[in-house]
Amino acid sequence: MNVAAAPARLVDHFQHGLAAPICLTWELTYACNLACVHCLSSSGRRDPRELTTAQCKAVIDELERMQVFYVNIGGGEPTVRPDFWEIVDYATAHHVGVKFSTNGVRITPQVAARLAGSDYIDVQISLDGASPEVNDAVRGEGSHATAVRAMQNLADAGFAGFKLSVVVTRHNVGQLDEFKAIADRYGAQLRLTRLRPSGRGADVWDDLHPTAGQQRELYDWLVAHGEQVLTGDSFFHLSAYGQELPGLNLCGAGRVVCLIDPIGDVYACPFAIHDSFLAGNVREPGGFQRIWRSSELFTELRAPQSGGACTSCAHFDSCRGGCMAAKFFTGLPLDGPDPECVQGYGVDALLARGEASVPKPSGDHSRGAAPSGAAPNGGTPKTPRRSGPGPVPVVIGRAPVSACQQDPLAGFAPAGH
Repeated sequence: MNVAAAPARLVDHFQHGLAAPICLTWELTYACNLACVHCLSSSGRRDPRELTTAQCKAVIDELERMQVFYVNIGGGEPTVRPDFWEIVDYATAHHVGVKFSTNGVRITPQVAARLAGSDYIDVQISLDGASPEVNDAVRGEGSHATAVRAMQNLADAGFAGFKLSVVVTRHNVGQLDEFKAIADRYGAQLRLTRLRPSGRGADVWDDLHPTAGQQRELYDWLVAHGEQVLTGDSFFHLSAYGQELPGLNLCGAGRVVCLIDPIGDVYACPFAIHDSFLAGNVREPGGFQRIWRSSELFTELRAPQSGGACTSCAHFDSCRGGCMAAKFFTGLPLDGPDPECVQGYGVDALLARGEASVPKPSGDHSRGAAPSGAAPNGGTPKTPRRSGPGPVPVVIGRAPVSACQQDPLAGFAPAGH
């Protein structure tokens, strides 16, 4: 008897990569008016090698040719770039939609009205505490008031459905109902994102990431509210509790997502800013398209992967080993368990790691940190030789409810220039 082959799932196509990314995060600048303690890009000061306005427009031209549907613009605080609106207008005029993350510092009533009048721009306001006490301890004094004022301006302008982005920590996980109420109050949609040990987040991860008990609390809350809340690919590691959560249950690094940083370097994941995950620079011959379609790194990430030590776990089909960046920046092997594995294997792996060296994120743009050197004559920054991250587990699940993981911290990091 002939049995028809089962149709391929969307994620089965995703794991081998697409002709263009579904979700491209683009950090326009490292400059920022804040100094968030968990900033994934260690932002603060502007890098003198930043892509120029003309170079940004050239990237947009390339994205249009590749039919990239939209970009997630962040930083740093992207709105402090003098040419921010020029770049946004150029993108939307060339059929590339824009979603940008911001701490709200420049969302005035006039700007809010402009945003509300566009069908091609979305905005995400970052807030990491339902109360000023919780939020400002992480983001800085007055940042809660700034975010609330921005949300009020957007609501007053009639901008429905903008995003309220929250990075879940052990200090705010008990405020999930309050965050949802805030989003509802301003006509926004709540987006919850996992805290990764990336950028300055690597220095505070041990103190800020949710405890095992709080992970369960978060899981139960998402089971009850997940269809109303965006999570991207943040919490698929929690599926090992028993029920698959809404969202992108796939490690999309180099397959459906990637990052372009302010100087044009392309990384496989917004949370993995390290030379091991650097695929090239958009100013090199062939530009972004060559990197996405044929770079050594992305080709490797799209190849069939082994699940390593996790394959013997009864829950492997649910979580597939968890987050690549979380493992890498806690010094764990990429084919081993997630450091926040809900079955406890991550804790065991962290203990077994002992005094092993933990990789450090590339580049610290914090205020007070040594500045990066400019490339000669404003030329292309040198792309370091990649040593290779090793095998990367493919996380397979159902088709995503939301198209991709947006970078929540990109618009809410440190410093001015």
